[in-house]
Amino acid sequence: MIAIHRRTKIKEILFQERSVKVADLVKEFNVSEETIRRDLNQLEQEGIIQKNYGGAILVEELQNNSQIIPPVEQRRFQFYEEKDAIGKMAASLVEGNQIVILDAGSTTWCVARHLRNVPELMVVTNGTDVAEESSQNEDASVFVIGGKLIKKSMSLVGPQAELELQKYNADFSFLGASGITMRKGFTSSDLYEAEVKRAMISAGQKIVIVADHSKFERQGLISFSSFQDVDILVTSDLVEPSILDEIRQCGVQVIVCPVKELILNEDE
Repeated sequence: MIAIHRRTKIKEILFQERSVKVADLVKEFNVSEETIRRDLNQLEQEGIIQKNYGGAILVEELQNNSQIIPPVEQRRFQFYEEKDAIGKMAASLVEGNQIVILDAGSTTWCVARHLRNVPELMVVTNGTDVAEESSQNEDASVFVIGGKLIKKSMSLVGPQAELELQKYNADFSFLGASGITMRKGFTSSDLYEAEVKRAMISAGQKIVIVADHSKFERQGLISFSSFQDVDILVTSDLVEPSILDEIRQCGVQVIVCPVKELILNEDE
């Protein structure tokens, strides 16, 4: 098991048990104590745990909210290193004085995180957590479109959101996806979120999908875009190259973030 998958499992244990012991994790994953300690160091950097003698505990804030924590928060912790690399790469496409639309989601949150230092940026989003992260850029103007709140994704959807998006002409629209297949293109798990994604596509000059490896060959409830409507796909080298080649043949520019070697090297 590579590090990115092992750490996801450790996070799942933490949310269930609220604490872990190094010795137990060594047995569970059949790896060295040093490897587990590296995993815990990474989780501490992400603000998920507080290390103690012999193990770690879930930070108090997450302990207090572990039963009601929104799924989007949990998804942010899944494949964090991969999503963060994708977010950084996607954010590098943006220049100062541009308008960007950011979909609600864990990977688009990582895009927002890496837009902090872009000057004179205008951000339009339907994600409350994305808006909060975007506000860390003191030089940015942040606009939150209105609508009905979907708690699991902390996104605002519905006719009001779609109508507001018609006002904008953005340089980039950055969108996440629940699934990506050659047959259905880019899919969403929610009908209303899919409608808002379509409106974001209409409002953007360049359409960028950001997706980690787990979204490929997986199909959501409803398609919101074909490959022909997307300009750029930003993902990682954990995706099978043959799949990415097929997508390129559909006219999509595919940008691949090199994370596999970094993750594998951590286990050596």
